[in-house]
Amino acid sequence: MKVMVIGGGGREHAIVKKLKENKEITEIYCLPGNGGIARDAVCVPIGATDLEGILDFARTQGVDYAVVAPDDPLALGAVDLLEEAGIPCFGPRKNAAVIEASKVFAKELMKRHGIPTARYEVFTDMAAALDYLESAPMPTVVKADGLALGKGVIIAQTKAEAQAAVRSMMGEHRFGKSGDRVVIEEFLEGPEISVLSFTDGKTLVPMVSSMDHKRAGEGDSGPNTGGMGTVAPNPYYTPAVAERCMKEIFLPTVRAMAAEGRPFKGCLYFGLMLTKDGPKVIEYNCRFGDPETQVVLPLLKTDLLTLMRAVTEERLADCPVEFSRDSAACVILASKGYPGTYEKGYPIVIPQNLEAQVFVAGAKEQNGVLVSSGGRVLGVTALGETLPAALEKAYAAVSQIHFENAYYRRDIGKRALAAKEGQWSIESM
Repeated sequence: MKVMVIGGGGREHAIVKKLKENKEITEIYCLPGNGGIARDAVCVPIGATDLEGILDFARTQGVDYAVVAPDDPLALGAVDLLEEAGIPCFGPRKNAAVIEASKVFAKELMKRHGIPTARYEVFTDMAAALDYLESAPMPTVVKADGLALGKGVIIAQTKAEAQAAVRSMMGEHRFGKSGDRVVIEEFLEGPEISVLSFTDGKTLVPMVSSMDHKRAGEGDSGPNTGGMGTVAPNPYYTPAVAERCMKEIFLPTVRAMAAEGRPFKGCLYFGLMLTKDGPKVIEYNCRFGDPETQVVLPLLKTDLLTLMRAVTEERLADCPVEFSRDSAACVILASKGYPGTYEKGYPIVIPQNLEAQVFVAGAKEQNGVLVSSGGRVLGVTALGETLPAALEKAYAAVSQIHFENAYYRRDIGKRALAAKEGQWSIESM
Protein backbone atom coordinates (compact mmCIF):
# COMPACT_ATOMS: atom_id res chain seq x y z
CA MET A 1 0.00 0.00 0.00
CA LYS A 2 1.30 3.47 -0.94
CA VAL A 3 0.58 6.34 1.46
CA MET A 4 1.18 10.04 0.83
CA VAL A 5 1.62 12.56 3.67
CA ILE A 6 1.26 16.25 2.83
CA GLY A 7 3.45 18.65 4.82
CA GLY A 8 7.04 19.03 5.92
CA GLY A 9 7.46 19.72 9.63
CA GLY A 10 7.85 17.97 12.96
CA ARG A 11 4.18 17.04 13.04
CA GLU A 12 4.48 15.31 9.67
CA HIS A 13 7.62 13.49 10.82
CA ALA A 14 5.70 12.15 13.83
CA ILE A 15 2.87 11.00 11.53
CA VAL A 16 5.32 9.34 9.13
CA LYS A 17 7.14 7.51 11.94
CA LYS A 18 3.83 6.20 13.32
CA LEU A 19 2.59 5.09 9.90
CA LYS A 20 5.85 3.18 9.36
CA GLU A 21 4.76 0.77 12.10
CA ASN A 22 2.10 -0.63 9.72
CA LYS A 23 3.60 -3.50 7.72
CA GLU A 24 0.97 -3.23 4.96
CA ILE A 25 2.50 0.07 3.85
CA THR A 26 5.08 -0.49 1.13
CA GLU A 27 5.93 3.15 0.47
CA ILE A 28 5.44 6.47 2.28
CA TYR A 29 5.80 9.67 0.28
CA CYS A 30 6.05 13.03 2.02
CA LEU A 31 5.34 16.22 0.05
CA PRO A 32 7.54 18.22 0.45
CA GLY A 33 9.02 16.64 3.60
CA ASN A 34 12.41 17.74 4.92
CA GLY A 35 15.94 16.45 5.42
CA GLY A 36 15.02 14.46 8.53
CA ILE A 37 11.79 13.02 7.17
CA ALA A 38 13.80 11.81 4.16
CA ARG A 39 15.31 9.17 6.44
CA ASP A 40 11.86 7.66 7.02
CA ALA A 41 9.98 8.41 3.79
CA VAL A 42 10.50 9.36 0.15
CA CYS A 43 10.42 13.17 0.10
CA VAL A 44 9.10 14.83 -3.04
CA PRO A 45 9.73 18.55 -3.70
CA ILE A 46 6.10 19.51 -4.24
CA GLY A 47 4.73 22.24 -1.97
CA ALA A 48 1.87 21.50 0.41
CA THR A 49 -0.34 24.10 -1.31
CA ASP A 50 0.44 22.96 -4.88
CA LEU A 51 -2.81 21.04 -5.12
CA GLU A 52 -2.57 20.22 -8.83
CA GLY A 53 1.02 19.04 -8.38
CA ILE A 54 -0.04 16.86 -5.44
CA LEU A 55 -2.93 15.35 -7.41
CA ASP A 56 -0.76 14.67 -10.45
CA PHE A 57 1.89 12.96 -8.29
CA ALA A 58 -0.73 10.84 -6.50
CA ARG A 59 -2.18 9.65 -9.80
CA THR A 60 1.21 8.99 -11.39
CA GLN A 61 2.50 6.99 -8.42
CA GLY A 62 -0.73 5.12 -7.72
CA VAL A 63 -1.12 6.46 -4.18
CA ASP A 64 -3.70 4.45 -2.24
CA TYR A 65 -4.26 6.81 0.69
CA ALA A 66 -3.40 10.40 1.55
CA VAL A 67 -2.95 12.24 4.85
CA VAL A 68 -3.34 16.01 4.52
CA ALA A 69 -1.71 17.40 7.65
CA PRO A 70 -1.29 21.23 7.45
CA ASP A 71 -4.08 23.80 7.67
CA ASP A 72 -3.38 25.66 4.40
CA PRO A 73 -4.00 22.77 1.95
CA LEU A 74 -7.03 21.67 3.98
CA ALA A 75 -8.51 25.17 3.77
CA LEU A 76 -7.77 25.25 0.03
CA GLY A 77 -9.68 22.00 -0.55
CA ALA A 78 -6.92 19.41 -0.95
CA VAL A 79 -9.12 16.62 0.44
CA ASP A 80 -12.00 17.56 -1.89
CA LEU A 81 -9.70 17.43 -4.92
CA LEU A 82 -8.08 14.11 -4.00
CA GLU A 83 -11.31 12.37 -3.02
CA GLU A 84 -13.01 13.47 -6.23
CA ALA A 85 -10.13 11.79 -8.07
CA GLY A 86 -10.83 8.57 -6.16
CA ILE A 87 -7.99 8.86 -3.62
CA PRO A 88 -9.26 8.39 -0.03
CA CYS A 89 -7.93 10.92 2.49
CA PHE A 90 -7.56 11.64 6.18
CA GLY A 91 -8.57 15.22 6.81
CA PRO A 92 -11.65 17.43 6.56
CA ARG A 93 -13.08 18.81 3.36
CA LYS A 94 -12.84 22.54 2.66
CA ASN A 95 -16.29 23.38 4.03
CA ALA A 96 -15.37 21.74 7.37
CA ALA A 97 -11.79 23.06 7.52
CA VAL A 98 -13.36 26.53 7.79
CA ILE A 99 -13.68 25.83 11.52
CA GLU A 100 -9.99 26.84 11.69
CA ALA A 101 -9.69 28.89 8.51
CA SER A 102 -12.18 31.47 9.81
CA LYS A 103 -12.21 32.45 13.48
CA VAL A 104 -15.40 34.41 12.81
CA PHE A 105 -17.10 31.24 11.56
CA ALA A 106 -15.89 29.29 14.59
CA LYS A 107 -17.12 31.92 17.07
CA GLU A 108 -20.50 32.23 15.40
CA LEU A 109 -20.86 28.44 15.23
CA MET A 110 -20.30 28.25 18.99
CA LYS A 111 -22.75 31.07 19.59
CA ARG A 112 -25.45 29.43 17.46
CA HIS A 113 -25.06 26.07 19.18
CA GLY A 114 -24.43 27.12 22.78
CA ILE A 115 -20.83 25.90 22.98
CA PRO A 116 -18.95 27.73 25.78
CA THR A 117 -16.36 30.26 24.59
CA ALA A 118 -15.20 33.81 25.32
CA ARG A 119 -17.49 36.77 24.61
CA TYR A 120 -16.49 38.50 21.38
CA GLU A 121 -17.15 41.17 18.74
CA VAL A 122 -16.37 41.01 15.01
CA PHE A 123 -15.07 43.98 13.01
CA THR A 124 -14.58 44.63 9.31
CA ASP A 125 -13.83 48.34 9.77
CA MET A 126 -10.62 49.43 11.51
CA ALA A 127 -12.07 52.67 12.84
CA ALA A 128 -14.95 50.81 14.46
CA ALA A 129 -12.53 48.31 16.05
CA LEU A 130 -10.35 51.09 17.44
CA ASP A 131 -13.41 52.89 18.78
CA TYR A 132 -14.59 49.70 20.52
CA LEU A 133 -11.20 49.35 22.22
CA GLU A 134 -11.55 52.77 23.84
CA SER A 135 -13.86 51.26 26.46
CA ALA A 136 -13.10 47.52 26.22
CA PRO A 137 -11.74 45.86 29.38
CA MET A 138 -8.04 44.97 29.37
CA PRO A 139 -6.34 42.63 28.83
CA THR A 140 -8.12 41.60 25.64
CA VAL A 141 -7.45 39.25 22.73
CA VAL A 142 -7.23 40.39 19.10
CA LYS A 143 -7.45 37.68 16.41
CA ALA A 144 -7.07 37.85 12.64
CA ASP A 145 -9.99 36.00 11.10
CA GLY A 146 -8.02 33.80 8.71
CA LEU A 147 -4.95 31.58 8.80
CA ALA A 148 -1.76 33.39 9.83
CA LEU A 149 0.86 30.67 10.46
CA GLY A 150 -0.21 30.50 14.09
CA LYS A 151 0.76 34.15 14.66
CA GLY A 152 -2.59 35.86 14.17
CA VAL A 153 -3.55 36.01 17.86
CA ILE A 154 -2.38 38.89 20.06
CA ILE A 155 -2.98 38.98 23.81
CA ALA A 156 -2.96 42.72 24.51
CA GLN A 157 -2.31 43.81 28.07
CA THR A 158 -3.09 47.48 27.39
CA LYS A 159 -5.34 49.54 25.14
CA ALA A 160 -2.28 50.77 23.23
CA GLU A 161 -1.16 47.17 22.54
CA ALA A 162 -4.65 46.20 21.38
CA GLN A 163 -4.89 49.21 19.07
CA ALA A 164 -1.43 48.44 17.65
CA ALA A 165 -2.57 44.86 16.95
CA VAL A 166 -5.68 46.07 15.11
CA ARG A 167 -3.67 48.57 13.04
CA SER A 168 -1.10 45.89 12.19
CA MET A 169 -3.77 43.43 11.03
CA MET A 170 -6.31 45.71 9.37
CA GLY A 171 -4.26 48.76 8.38
CA GLU A 172 -0.83 47.35 7.58
CA HIS A 173 -2.18 43.98 6.35
CA ARG A 174 0.47 42.07 8.28
CA PHE A 175 -1.37 38.80 7.58
CA GLY A 176 -2.75 39.75 4.18
CA LYS A 177 -6.45 39.10 3.68
CA SER A 178 -6.53 37.06 6.91
CA GLY A 179 -6.68 40.36 8.79
CA ASP A 180 -9.50 41.95 6.78
CA ARG A 181 -11.79 40.89 9.62
CA VAL A 182 -10.76 40.73 13.25
CA VAL A 183 -12.28 39.19 16.34
CA ILE A 184 -11.82 41.06 19.61
CA GLU A 185 -12.68 38.79 22.48
CA GLU A 186 -12.78 38.53 26.23
CA PHE A 187 -9.51 37.52 27.91
CA LEU A 188 -10.03 34.22 29.71
CA GLU A 189 -7.96 33.04 32.65
CA GLY A 190 -7.12 29.52 33.75
CA PRO A 191 -5.01 26.51 32.75
CA GLU A 192 -4.84 25.70 29.04
CA ILE A 193 -5.41 22.23 27.64
CA SER A 194 -4.98 20.82 24.14
CA VAL A 195 -7.11 17.84 23.12
CA LEU A 196 -6.74 16.25 19.70
CA SER A 197 -9.53 13.94 18.60
CA PHE A 198 -10.37 11.47 15.88
CA THR A 199 -13.83 12.01 14.42
CA ASP A 200 -15.66 10.60 11.41
CA GLY A 201 -18.41 13.21 11.55
CA LYS A 202 -20.56 11.15 13.92
CA THR A 203 -18.33 9.47 16.50
CA LEU A 204 -15.59 11.36 18.35
CA VAL A 205 -12.68 9.74 20.19
CA PRO A 206 -10.42 12.11 22.17
CA MET A 207 -6.70 11.41 22.19
CA VAL A 208 -4.45 11.89 25.21
CA SER A 209 -4.58 15.49 26.44
CA SER A 210 -1.47 17.67 26.33
CA MET A 211 0.01 20.96 27.56
CA ASP A 212 1.81 23.22 25.09
CA HIS A 213 4.41 25.86 25.98
CA LYS A 214 3.94 28.75 23.55
CA ARG A 215 6.25 31.42 24.94
CA ALA A 216 9.84 31.58 23.72
CA GLY A 217 11.39 32.20 27.13
CA GLU A 218 11.52 30.33 30.40
CA GLY A 219 8.87 31.13 32.94
CA ASP A 220 6.46 31.64 30.03
CA SER A 221 8.12 34.90 29.06
CA GLY A 222 8.85 36.45 25.69
CA PRO A 223 6.93 36.31 22.42
CA ASN A 224 4.52 33.59 21.35
CA THR A 225 5.97 30.86 19.15
CA GLY A 226 4.60 27.83 17.36
CA GLY A 227 5.38 25.88 20.54
CA MET A 228 8.62 25.30 22.49
CA GLY A 229 7.62 21.96 23.96
CA THR A 230 4.74 19.93 25.24
CA VAL A 231 3.85 17.21 27.74
CA ALA A 232 1.12 14.59 27.90
CA PRO A 233 -1.17 13.84 29.57
CA ASN A 234 -2.18 17.26 30.89
CA PRO A 235 -2.76 17.01 34.67
CA TYR A 236 -5.52 19.62 34.51
CA TYR A 237 -7.54 17.31 32.27
CA THR A 238 -9.07 15.25 35.07
CA PRO A 239 -11.86 12.70 34.50
CA ALA A 240 -14.37 15.33 35.67
CA VAL A 241 -13.05 17.88 33.16
CA ALA A 242 -13.01 15.26 30.41
CA GLU A 243 -16.64 14.39 31.08
CA ARG A 244 -17.72 18.03 30.92
CA CYS A 245 -15.73 18.63 27.72
CA MET A 246 -17.30 15.65 25.99
CA LYS A 247 -20.82 16.70 27.00
CA GLU A 248 -20.55 20.49 26.61
CA ILE A 249 -17.95 20.95 23.85
CA PHE A 250 -16.73 17.91 21.89
CA LEU A 251 -19.97 16.20 20.87
CA PRO A 252 -21.90 19.48 20.46
CA THR A 253 -19.21 20.68 18.03
CA VAL A 254 -19.35 17.54 15.90
CA ARG A 255 -23.15 17.65 15.88
CA ALA A 256 -23.17 21.37 15.07
CA MET A 257 -20.92 20.87 12.05
CA ALA A 258 -23.04 17.96 10.81
CA ALA A 259 -26.26 19.93 11.33
CA GLU A 260 -24.89 22.78 9.22
CA GLY A 261 -23.97 20.49 6.33
CA ARG A 262 -20.26 20.53 7.14
CA PRO A 263 -19.53 17.07 8.59
CA PHE A 264 -16.01 17.07 10.03
CA LYS A 265 -13.88 14.00 9.30
CA GLY A 266 -10.27 13.92 10.43
CA CYS A 267 -8.42 15.28 13.45
CA LEU A 268 -10.34 18.00 15.28
CA TYR A 269 -8.17 19.94 17.73
CA PHE A 270 -9.72 21.64 20.75
CA GLY A 271 -7.74 24.44 22.40
CA LEU A 272 -9.38 24.82 25.82
CA MET A 273 -9.20 27.11 28.83
CA LEU A 274 -10.34 25.91 32.25
CA THR A 275 -12.03 28.97 33.69
CA LYS A 276 -13.82 29.40 37.02
CA ASP A 277 -17.02 28.82 35.02
CA GLY A 278 -15.76 25.57 33.53
CA PRO A 279 -14.00 24.63 30.26
CA LYS A 280 -14.32 27.01 27.31
CA VAL A 281 -13.05 26.85 23.73
CA ILE A 282 -10.15 29.17 22.88
CA GLU A 283 -9.75 27.85 19.35
CA TYR A 284 -10.39 24.97 17.00
CA ASN A 285 -7.82 23.52 14.60
CA CYS A 286 -8.80 21.34 11.67
CA ARG A 287 -5.72 19.11 11.96
CA PHE A 288 -3.11 17.61 14.27
CA GLY A 289 -1.42 20.23 16.45
CA ASP A 290 2.30 20.92 16.35
CA PRO A 291 4.08 20.06 18.68
CA GLU A 292 1.19 18.27 20.45
CA THR A 293 1.31 15.48 17.85
CA GLN A 294 4.89 14.74 18.87
CA VAL A 295 3.77 13.62 22.35
CA VAL A 296 0.34 12.21 21.53
CA LEU A 297 1.15 9.84 18.66
CA PRO A 298 4.08 8.12 20.45
CA LEU A 299 1.54 7.15 23.15
CA LEU A 300 -0.91 5.68 20.62
CA LYS A 301 -0.95 1.87 20.76
CA THR A 302 -3.60 1.33 18.07
CA ASP A 303 -2.33 1.28 14.47
CA LEU A 304 -2.60 4.82 13.08
CA LEU A 305 -3.46 3.89 9.50
CA THR A 306 -6.25 1.60 10.73
CA LEU A 307 -7.70 4.51 12.71
CA MET A 308 -7.36 6.96 9.85
CA ARG A 309 -9.13 4.65 7.44
CA ALA A 310 -11.90 4.07 9.96
CA VAL A 311 -12.39 7.85 10.08
CA THR A 312 -12.45 8.11 6.29
CA GLU A 313 -14.94 5.25 5.98
CA GLU A 314 -17.12 6.53 8.84
CA ARG A 315 -16.76 3.42 11.01
CA LEU A 316 -14.83 4.88 13.93
CA ALA A 317 -17.47 3.61 16.37
CA ASP A 318 -16.38 0.05 15.54
CA CYS A 319 -12.64 0.72 15.88
CA PRO A 320 -11.11 0.28 19.37
CA VAL A 321 -8.60 2.99 20.28
CA GLU A 322 -5.90 2.43 22.90
CA PHE A 323 -3.24 4.73 24.33
CA SER A 324 -0.33 3.95 26.64
CA ARG A 325 -0.66 5.00 30.28
CA ASP A 326 2.89 6.39 30.14
CA SER A 327 3.74 10.09 30.08
CA ALA A 328 5.46 11.86 27.20
CA ALA A 329 7.58 15.01 27.04
CA CYS A 330 8.79 16.90 23.97
CA VAL A 331 11.46 19.60 24.09
CA ILE A 332 11.87 21.80 21.02
CA LEU A 333 15.40 22.67 19.90
CA ALA A 334 15.12 25.99 18.09
CA SER A 335 17.47 28.42 16.38
CA LYS A 336 18.55 31.21 18.73
CA GLY A 337 16.47 34.31 17.96
CA TYR A 338 13.29 32.41 17.03
CA PRO A 339 10.51 33.55 16.53
CA GLY A 340 12.34 36.68 15.35
CA THR A 341 15.43 36.69 13.17
CA TYR A 342 17.84 33.78 13.38
CA GLU A 343 20.72 32.21 11.49
CA LYS A 344 20.54 28.82 9.82
CA GLY A 345 22.69 26.38 7.88
CA TYR A 346 24.45 24.83 10.89
CA PRO A 347 25.30 21.09 10.86
CA ILE A 348 23.25 19.04 13.31
CA VAL A 349 24.80 16.18 15.28
CA ILE A 350 22.28 13.59 16.55
CA PRO A 351 23.89 10.58 18.32
CA GLN A 352 22.61 7.07 17.71
CA ASN A 353 20.78 5.09 20.41
CA LEU A 354 19.18 8.03 22.19
CA GLU A 355 16.44 7.14 24.68
CA ALA A 356 14.15 9.47 22.77
CA GLN A 357 12.60 10.01 19.35
CA VAL A 358 13.81 12.97 17.30
CA PHE A 359 11.27 14.62 15.02
CA VAL A 360 12.80 16.96 12.46
CA ALA A 361 10.94 20.22 11.81
CA GLY A 362 13.33 22.76 10.27
CA ALA A 363 16.32 21.00 8.72
CA LYS A 364 17.50 20.03 5.26
CA GLU A 365 20.13 17.70 3.90
CA GLN A 366 23.17 19.42 2.42
CA ASN A 367 26.00 17.36 0.96
CA GLY A 368 24.84 14.39 3.02
CA VAL A 369 24.71 16.39 6.26
CA LEU A 370 21.60 17.51 8.12
CA VAL A 371 21.68 21.30 8.66
CA SER A 372 19.31 23.72 10.37
CA SER A 373 16.92 25.51 8.02
CA GLY A 374 14.16 26.90 10.24
CA GLY A 375 13.19 28.45 13.56
CA ARG A 376 12.01 25.30 15.24
CA VAL A 377 14.59 22.70 14.22
CA LEU A 378 14.00 19.50 16.21
CA GLY A 379 11.45 18.04 18.61
CA VAL A 380 12.95 15.57 21.09
CA THR A 381 10.33 13.28 22.64
CA ALA A 382 10.76 10.72 25.41
CA LEU A 383 8.32 8.44 27.21
CA GLY A 384 8.35 7.40 30.85
CA GLU A 385 6.15 5.75 33.42
CA THR A 386 5.85 9.17 35.07
CA LEU A 387 6.17 12.72 33.78
CA PRO A 388 9.43 13.35 35.73
CA ALA A 389 10.91 10.22 34.13
CA ALA A 390 9.85 11.32 30.65
CA LEU A 391 11.27 14.81 31.18
CA GLU A 392 14.56 13.44 32.49
CA LYS A 393 14.98 11.25 29.39
CA ALA A 394 14.02 14.07 27.02
CA TYR A 395 16.47 16.54 28.52
CA ALA A 396 19.20 13.89 28.66
CA ALA A 397 18.74 13.35 24.92
CA VAL A 398 18.67 17.10 24.22
CA SER A 399 22.01 17.50 26.00
CA GLN A 400 23.60 15.07 23.52
CA ILE A 401 22.31 16.81 20.37
CA HIS A 402 24.36 19.70 18.99
CA PHE A 403 24.17 22.46 16.41
CA GLU A 404 25.46 26.03 16.60
CA ASN A 405 23.02 28.63 17.98
CA ALA A 406 20.70 25.95 19.38
CA TYR A 407 18.22 27.18 21.98
CA TYR A 408 15.68 25.37 24.15
CA ARG A 409 13.61 26.05 27.22
CA ARG A 410 14.78 24.27 30.35
CA ASP A 411 11.44 24.43 32.15
CA ILE A 412 9.17 22.38 29.89
CA GLY A 413 6.72 20.49 32.12
CA LYS A 414 7.30 22.67 35.19
CA ARG A 415 3.69 23.88 35.31
CA ALA A 416 2.40 20.36 34.81
CA LEU A 417 4.53 19.02 37.64
CA ALA A 418 3.32 21.79 39.96
CA ALA A 419 -0.29 20.96 39.06
CA LYS A 420 0.25 17.27 39.80
CA GLU A 421 1.84 18.03 43.17
CA GLY A 422 -1.06 20.33 44.03
CA GLN A 423 -3.59 17.56 43.25
CA TRP A 424 -5.60 20.06 41.21
CA SER A 425 -9.27 19.41 40.45
CA ILE A 426 -11.99 21.39 38.71
CA GLU A 427 -13.85 21.61 42.01
CA SER A 428 -10.96 23.69 43.41
CA MET A 429 -11.53 26.53 40.94
